[in-house]
Amino acid sequence: MTPDESPHRTRAREILAELAEIDYALPGSVVTRSIRCGKPSCRCEADPPVLHGPYLSWIRKSAGRPITRKLTDEQEQRYRPWFDNSRRLRELVNELQALSIQAIEDAEGWNNRR
Repeated sequence: MTPDESPHRTRAREILAELAEIDYALPGSVVTRSIRCGKPSCRCEADPPVLHGPYLSWIRKSAGRPITRKLTDEQEQRYRPWFDNSRRLRELVNELQALSIQAIEDAEGWNNRR
């Protein structure tokens, strides 16, 4: 059986169609943080500490280095679909790769050998 005749081909086409529908996709994570400012007389240095925040931050990597941007609640809501798109994009690519592995193993008869 060739890869084009694979029973996985239908799902692969569905994945490709869904990929074509994805709009902007922002990588990284949105996190909520509370911080200490470091001023010795500040409430965040008290016992128990009362931290500043919470603050929303978008953290991503570029050239292996973390980049952090503060977000307002409005920005987080506005760009939430873009973060969701990025997560869905990764899921679809992983599924397509798994289907591709299965297709080559089926085509070459590799999954019958151990």
